[in-house]
Amino acid sequence: MTKNLVGFALSAMLFALCVPASAQQPGKIPRIGYLGGSSASNPTRIDAFRQGLHELGYVEGKNIAIETQLAEGKQDRERAFAAELVRVKVDVIVTVGSNATRAAKEATSTIPIVMAQDSDPVGSGFVASLARPGGNITGLSTLSPEVSGKQLELLKEIVPKLSRVAVLGTSTQPGNAQALREMELAAVELGVQLQYLEIRTPKDIETAFRAATKGRADAVLVLTSPVLVSQRTQLADLAVKSRVPATYQASEYVEAGGLMSYGVNIADLHGRSAMYVDEFF
Repeated sequence: MTKNLVGFALSAMLFALCVPASAQQPGKIPRIGYLGGSSASNPTRIDAFRQGLHELGYVEGKNIAIETQLAEGKQDRERAFAAELVRVKVDVIVTVGSNATRAAKEATSTIPIVMAQDSDPVGSGFVASLARPGGNITGLSTLSPEVSGKQLELLKEIVPKLSRVAVLGTSTQPGNAQALREMELAAVELGVQLQYLEIRTPKDIETAFRAATKGRADAVLVLTSPVLVSQRTQLADLAVKSRVPATYQASEYVEAGGLMSYGVNIADLHGRSAMYVDEFF
């Protein structure tokens, strides 16, 4: 199969600020807690966040400090790290993904929480609505569930005879159920049959591709999942080996050798999240 690299981008929804900014004490350097799942899977994201701060006039170690806590994919660590950030009294917590946001939400109701990215903040119960978040959480959304139907449409465009699609996802991932509902609606209109394959650990990925081949899938669609994004090179390699086109929700997959992606620019969201952080200083 000839490999074509195609990327698509969407604008993410911005939330109104829900917590009033508080003035810093003279001479005090504001501290940001950066809470995420993995350092290895997406190193460009925190770099984009730092660059966003730099463009606003912040210099790390001079007029801003960042306490980075990365759980390396272990959810129990995120809870412990969130509690530690609250204990050391950071001024703002920036979260990367739904698991980090939930951990931060459980740890504090007073320290502002800025979501650098979240697939379904309303469905996850983090905010009351996109327009009026309420509470101490604000930030940006990837709108992942809403774009899953469009992903299927794009697959149909590049594979006109598309009839079976293997969908790889993690059922415990927030937004997964809504994404599947959106996809099922699109599948009915397109005359496509979906085969959902659960991914809980990296070991499940190769098994899923064997099942997709056995199920005669014409293409693969990958939903948002920390496990999947951390194994994006393996996914791209298996798609080529299996000779099936695959689509993803983040450009990092394409950079790792994947065929195409349709979704927001995640690094751009991280850069823009710095503007939210700035509101609290």
